[in-house]
Amino acid sequence: MEQVGQLQPVSLRISVTDRCQLRCAYCMPPQGVPLAPREEVLRFEEIAEFAGFVHRRLGLAKARITGGEPLVRAGLTVLVEQLVRLGIPDVALTTNGQRLAEMAADLRRAGLGRVNVSLDTLNPDTYRTLACGGDLARTLAGIDAALKAGLVPVKLNMLVLRGVNDHEAGAVARFSLDRGLAVRFLELMPIGAATGHFEQWFVPSSQVRRVLAESFRLRPLAAQAEGSSRDYLAEDAEGRSGTVGFISSCSEPFCRGCRRLRLTATGRLLGCLAQEKGFDVRGLLRGQRPLDEAGLAGTLQAALGLKQGVRRFADGRLMVRVGG
Repeated sequence: MEQVGQLQPVSLRISVTDRCQLRCAYCMPPQGVPLAPREEVLRFEEIAEFAGFVHRRLGLAKARITGGEPLVRAGLTVLVEQLVRLGIPDVALTTNGQRLAEMAADLRRAGLGRVNVSLDTLNPDTYRTLACGGDLARTLAGIDAALKAGLVPVKLNMLVLRGVNDHEAGAVARFSLDRGLAVRFLELMPIGAATGHFEQWFVPSSQVRRVLAESFRLRPLAAQAEGSSRDYLAEDAEGRSGTVGFISSCSEPFCRGCRRLRLTATGRLLGCLAQEKGFDVRGLLRGQRPLDEAGLAGTLQAALGLKQGVRRFADGRLMVRVGG
């Protein structure tokens, strides 16, 4: 593998669609958003070509498939197989879990390593209200199916919202420990549909940690330089233990050492959610042949360079379009 200097490998979040069957209040307006024309969405072969280029040039430690909701895109196992064949050591997927029960086994056979599942509540009514639809039971069944298929570790993502689900943090942690899962508690970011609710809903990670410390013994785990989550070993009174993490995008930013890139479904490369600027990759992938590797290399360096700029969230950007 060709490496540039002594840089650490990057991670690439790959959005495969801007479509989702849910309308989570912090992610998308209730009426939805105008969808990208299908001809503007990257084909699987184009995604794999770009991922392969990044892997050769910088090294990819991780490729995470996202959406919208990635499992609504037909034939997704084909992309999984293509990414695995590139030799990327960690190919994962983030999902709302609504279709996971029916797809977990096929995803595992295609080579997918693990999944992250969004689980903001254990209350069916809160789930329907917050997601503007959906069925909590389907997500819970998807979690069970992922465990059975061997898509481990299964990690839960809970976005904590004041007055909505913040009182459930302990219950979600216990649910995680009971089933041998890991759970990460996320801070709300002032982006897109969440902007108007930010002051009302925002809960800092420090507050969630204080609440969990009332029921669990929390012991910090070694930090990963490139990681976004600050992880702890949580142990309850019965001696059960598991990992809980906190992604504190606003109160405790993890910019130092960040090597994460995002590829949108329409081929924009983003270096940072706190920067408006993105770079066109689709035009390069669909342009001249042989591939313009110099142009792609310049685009990569430009996107990574934005991580050192002024940090201000691009509040007009919808997360459903950039890969959650």
